[in-house]
Amino acid sequence: MAHSTSEMEWHQVSYDNWTESHVSSWLKSIGIKEMYITKLKEEEVTGPVLTTLQREYLSNTIGMKGGQIEHLLKKRDDLINPEQLKRKNKKDSSSNGKDEKEESILDSVQEPKLCSPEPEQNKDMDRAEQLSITNSFSENVSFCDFRKFDQIEKDCRYVKHNVLPPETGIENLIVPCHEYKSLEVAHKLDSKRLQAKVANEVLRFACACMNMRSNGTIHFGIMDKVRGTHKHGEIIGIPVKNQEDFVDALDYIERCFKGSNQQNDARACIRNPRFIEVLDKEATEKNWVVEYDVVPKASIVKDKLFYVGVPNFFEKDKKVKCEEQVPYYRVGANTKKIPADDPVHLVQFIRGLTEKDQQREEAESSTTETALDFKEDQKRKLSILLTRGKKRMDDSLFYIVVTNKIQPEHLDCLSFLVNMNLFCVFDFDPDSEASGLYGKCKNLKPVTPHFFKDYENNKRLENADFIKSLHLNDRVSWIFCNGRNNFPGDEVPYDEKTWIKIRKKKMKKAVSLICNDILPRNSFVVLFLLMSDVGQPLVETFHEFFAEMNGHDCLTVISESKENYKKWSSLAQVSCPISALNEISIIDMPLSHVDATIQSIQLTKNQPARKLPVSNGGLCFLKSVEEASLDSLETISVDQCDDTDLNIMSEEEIQQTELYFYRGGKIDWINFWLADKHKCGRIIERDAYKEASEILDSVVHRKVTRPIESVNIYHQPGSGGSTVARQILWHWKKKVRCAVVKPCKEATNVCEHVVKLREHSEKDKNSCQPVLLLLEDQNPDYIDDLRRHLGNAIATKKISSSVLCFILLICNRSNDPEKMTRASPSQTVAITHKLSDDEKPLFIDKARQLQLQFESDFILTFVLMTNEFEQKYIKSFVKNVLDKIDNSRPVISLIRFVALLNCYVKDSYISVSHCEAFLGVALHVVGARYHAFVDQLGDDAKLLFIHLRERTTHIQSIRIIRPEVAKEILSQLSADLPQSVIAMNLIRNEILMNHRFDRHEYLNIIKALFIRRNKKSRGDPVDTAFSPLIEHVITEKGDVQKAVDLMNTAYMALGQDAYVAQQLARLLYTYERFEKALEWAEKAKSLAPHDTFILDTLGQVYKRWFYHLYDNLEEKEPSSERAVEIISIALKGISAFRASEKTPKKETVSLNSSYYGEVDVGCRLLHFLSRVDVFSHTTGYSELMKYLLTDHIPEEVNQPWQKFHQQLKWLERSLRQALECISEDLSYFQTDISEEEEELDARDPEQVYNPREWLTRKSAVYAGFFCSTPEESEAAAESSSIAPAEKLSPFQRQMQTYKLGGGNVTAILSLLYDKKSQRAGNKLEIIMAIYPENLTWKDLDQTELTNFIFCQIALNCILPGSSKLLSLQNLQGLSKRFMTKGKNMSSASALFLLSLLFWPEQSDDLSASDTQILLSAIDALQRLCEQKVQHMAQRKSRIVTHFFLAKGRGLNKIVHRSAIEKHIKGTLSERKLKWLGGEVWKSKEVVQQLKRVEGWTENENLYVKCGQKDKKIRIIPRYSASLPHGNEKVTFYLGFSFDGVVALDIQVME
Repeated sequence: MAHSTSEMEWHQVSYDNWTESHVSSWLKSIGIKEMYITKLKEEEVTGPVLTTLQREYLSNTIGMKGGQIEHLLKKRDDLINPEQLKRKNKKDSSSNGKDEKEESILDSVQEPKLCSPEPEQNKDMDRAEQLSITNSFSENVSFCDFRKFDQIEKDCRYVKHNVLPPETGIENLIVPCHEYKSLEVAHKLDSKRLQAKVANEVLRFACACMNMRSNGTIHFGIMDKVRGTHKHGEIIGIPVKNQEDFVDALDYIERCFKGSNQQNDARACIRNPRFIEVLDKEATEKNWVVEYDVVPKASIVKDKLFYVGVPNFFEKDKKVKCEEQVPYYRVGANTKKIPADDPVHLVQFIRGLTEKDQQREEAESSTTETALDFKEDQKRKLSILLTRGKKRMDDSLFYIVVTNKIQPEHLDCLSFLVNMNLFCVFDFDPDSEASGLYGKCKNLKPVTPHFFKDYENNKRLENADFIKSLHLNDRVSWIFCNGRNNFPGDEVPYDEKTWIKIRKKKMKKAVSLICNDILPRNSFVVLFLLMSDVGQPLVETFHEFFAEMNGHDCLTVISESKENYKKWSSLAQVSCPISALNEISIIDMPLSHVDATIQSIQLTKNQPARKLPVSNGGLCFLKSVEEASLDSLETISVDQCDDTDLNIMSEEEIQQTELYFYRGGKIDWINFWLADKHKCGRIIERDAYKEASEILDSVVHRKVTRPIESVNIYHQPGSGGSTVARQILWHWKKKVRCAVVKPCKEATNVCEHVVKLREHSEKDKNSCQPVLLLLEDQNPDYIDDLRRHLGNAIATKKISSSVLCFILLICNRSNDPEKMTRASPSQTVAITHKLSDDEKPLFIDKARQLQLQFESDFILTFVLMTNEFEQKYIKSFVKNVLDKIDNSRPVISLIRFVALLNCYVKDSYISVSHCEAFLGVALHVVGARYHAFVDQLGDDAKLLFIHLRERTTHIQSIRIIRPEVAKEILSQLSADLPQSVIAMNLIRNEILMNHRFDRHEYLNIIKALFIRRNKKSRGDPVDTAFSPLIEHVITEKGDVQKAVDLMNTAYMALGQDAYVAQQLARLLYTYERFEKALEWAEKAKSLAPHDTFILDTLGQVYKRWFYHLYDNLEEKEPSSERAVEIISIALKGISAFRASEKTPKKETVSLNSSYYGEVDVGCRLLHFLSRVDVFSHTTGYSELMKYLLTDHIPEEVNQPWQKFHQQLKWLERSLRQALECISEDLSYFQTDISEEEEELDARDPEQVYNPREWLTRKSAVYAGFFCSTPEESEAAAESSSIAPAEKLSPFQRQMQTYKLGGGNVTAILSLLYDKKSQRAGNKLEIIMAIYPENLTWKDLDQTELTNFIFCQIALNCILPGSSKLLSLQNLQGLSKRFMTKGKNMSSASALFLLSLLFWPEQSDDLSASDTQILLSAIDALQRLCEQKVQHMAQRKSRIVTHFFLAKGRGLNKIVHRSAIEKHIKGTLSERKLKWLGGEVWKSKEVVQQLKRVEGWTENENLYVKCGQKDKKIRIIPRYSASLPHGNEKVTFYLGFSFDGVVALDIQVME
């Protein structure tokens, strides 16, 4: 307690009475290192001892370094001097003396109108007051030092409101005494009065100094007393209209000093005035401090007593008169007369002059001796400044370099910059590219040139997107701060004034953005290189960084030139005191020494080039700049990590690197490298590694191969899949070229970069080394897209199809990896938590080795793996840790929050910046030691977290070490606090939700917590209807309202997010709260009025509401009045779905799901209408048909249903249109959907995963309702008999064909996939029987005609000898009704039929008219498809090729896809790969069946001849068959799809 008391009271006790504890507390307050404070306390340094401490003692005994010594002694002197003056002032308080009274009178005489006479008694009070206030303000003001005495310093400046040390008395005669005069009023006097005033003060002070034999300086423009808010010693400055007034004031020397000898001596001792500029950001005119130095050399003043009669201006006479000549001397900080009426005092003073002269001579001689200047340990200081106290420089810190023009001879001394982890460079040299630093670095390091305007973010991109747009994660941003010469555009160099006017605000914005939004606080160091004359723009940049970074802690300045630094410091002191600038500056150190020093602490040296294997068995170089251009890839070189200096990397750092991996961190290449160098333990190779290596080996050495191969690794999270994948790359890096695809990179970019990597330094494109490419956790669409692009590149470059070019190593997480292996066993390995008998001994042995180095708790992840993630072990560990953490500490809340996120959101994290804000931890500096938030967690909490830092981002973050541990933490902590409460506390925490840095990413994680559903297709264990958190909250206490409240709060916390409102609507309608659900669906719609999914959700609310009312209807035959509400709800649902259908589709949406909703509601509504009492009796069905299909309205429903008649009479037509839209979309595209669709889709599982089956079933339901009668319909279905065609109306015929599966294209084509082909053939023949014989095109509308022809083609594919078949010529004749142009152009299905039917068996078989039909149909098809897939490149890759051109004649020239697929063997995944890889076309059966077509390439397009007049048709390439360069004759297989006619397996003709 005594210690803490002393900490509070040291400033209240005189330093003479300080104990060791007081001294320690004071040392802490001024920022001395803890280790030195402890040593000084051990040496029993008390207050009196502190006043006598010498530099040698501090250096030799205490071991302090130079910077700390300088700081301590300066602060000690500042502490002592005010106290001494205070004491002296008390002694003099009883006798102020005549001179002070005269001074007051002088002031009053000279400035009668401007200031009133000052009472004598106030002078003492002011002096005591100003000293005490100076002491009390010492902690809050900026102190500065004097100008160097008696030296000309052109770059010396003062900063307004900074405070100089208090006025001083005589010390050792050489150290000048100081006296201040504010002249805050007197500077306004005219020249004559001003000169007299200045001369009065200067000559009196000079006379005193000469008599005392002491150097001295009198300062004008410095506060000499406390007045208002001004402090004693405060720099205010004065405007100087005419400098000659201050120079001419010294002309009074000849009038005022006694005798010519004394006048000459005074001239020799008093220096001319120095004018020091006062910097003030707010000033409109310059202010100055004027200083006169007095240097009484012993040779001049020896044996002399000087007299002066100071001048005064008398207003009465308007003249200057000199007072009686008297001697002056210094008493403390005051100048006083030697009393003339006290001869004893005068005699004693004169006798003492001999001693003073001797002291002066000794003092002068001691200063002329060559003294050893104290030298700082510059190397150590530089290392500490750049690494923030670490022993080496690595990539844990980013560096921002700010530099002005660098001379060419200095460029070779800046190699250390190339090895730095540079984030950006602020370059003020417009010629930097031609002759400066940019020109040197751009060839050695990946850089992107920018201007300040690039950092304005005018597009208002989110932070992550903005960083991506400037490539800030991949390259060094090189900002040309003052234009760029020889560059087009308006970025020209400006002079300083213009720069400040135009570019300063842009610089401020860029600095603010970097410091606050892009780089986390304390993650970077800003290095200022003063390489030439310093300009104001460079200083303004320093001011901005100083302000944004809250001080100078992370700033460093290097200046080889003292002159440059002097000018710099004089300007920069406006923000940062000179003393603090000196602490962060390396001055007068040769650049070559700086370069060597920094390189000696850099862990890795930037290799100008890295090595890759080549096909001839040798190696080639990949320059770092070339590698940087492949920014979508992380390339693994043969010499990976060889640039690491093991001499710099300590044993402790090696251990920490190893520990990070075994704690659950992602393995790094350095782990493999250290293991190979035997610097750490060997990394276990799991069985899966050996299996995958064997597969890879067989792929590489296989005689018959595909250009693109793949090896799949499926692994349970935490089982080491990522490690296995990287082990494979590390092992193969000398045999093939290896790379990892970085996250979030476009497939097109990856393809381009992979091709460049393969061909780098290789001559023959057919003999390059293959590229082994690792893709982690990429969705199948992305992988297929990449495979397609790579295939196109192979074909384009005419690489042989038997050459292995790329091996995709696909590593994905899965909760059931063994199941995934069964899909493609020959190329897939599974990794689970279960260890094999061979693996168990390896893990147990490794665990023992690690436990010798680390505690078990620190390698928990590995121990868990060794125990196969045994739940009992996890439970025990978590309980032990949580029991030791104080529940009242905020860290326990942080643990709850992180555990909650890690449990429910894959790959979630919280940034360190968020954690610091939440815990209230401000990074502060005590000496040079930094305390980060990790130190605040406590030893126990640290065990639960792992500190992440991704190379692809600037964000440092944390997560729980393992998901299993997070789950157990949440389980144990939610025993007292339910998860619903934890989640509520999380989203109500304003500090976390509103924290500025990394806010967008954090809110996305929170959003995912509430709306991301589990999907088996993504590797989740089960499918969930809502987010797992919401489902848990519902089951937690069986209370839906808690989940609703939570979602409501999340909606507000996320800024009224439309998708949260949508999910809340889904939650409410699922639990039959339809009114509330409607309210939230409408709210979501108001926020996103054009969003397909949100509009669909509004329809789903009405749909579920309608279903609920219908299912819970008590009456079997409700009245028409009772039906009003139910019909109203159903029709509102249909209207909502239609509104969604009309909305433009998003890029990721394959089909507007609202068509499905409309069909569901419409079919159910038809059944409901048939139950209404009016239509439920014997003749009611026909009555209902009349009502729905004609103008007839039964009397019973006329009035009650008045609002519904029009909609209900359109019901049949709208249902048919919806079914047609679904059918058309399914005809175009494959049925798999994207992840975003899965997340937001509200359809039933069958609609999502089996839409063709759903469509067939719903078509039958719809058609069955409109068949003649229910009884007839059922009988027909049982007997498979159909009424004669001539007895059926066109409408009944349509309904019958719909019912049998012939009502739309998708249903018809689905019959071709029926495994029982005879059954499908019979069904098609029944459908054909419905149509009249001798059919003409006039008998059917276009839709019916389209379906009829499709049925004919399908029937020919299944039963080619059927009697129901028409000839090709007949079908061509029927199809000529279809329109290929104009407003009445036929549907895509009809146009597709034209392309299929009119394609000639021989190119010159077509007539001119048929040729025109074919050309216009294909052209129209392509245009329709382009409109459909507009802005949706992802959908284009899903277009299905339905039919192929065969060698047969007539209809036999058409072969369906199913006939090809039955010849392809293997699992579904393997068959898909064979389509993508082009292996299908090598099958003997396919070659025999399909016909190759001849064509040619021209201007990067593919054409075939058509007809007899040299007409040509453009063919679209499909799959890996891309066009060869130039004009070539080619052959290919022909496919028919809804985007036109396509080419497959393009081959150049020999």
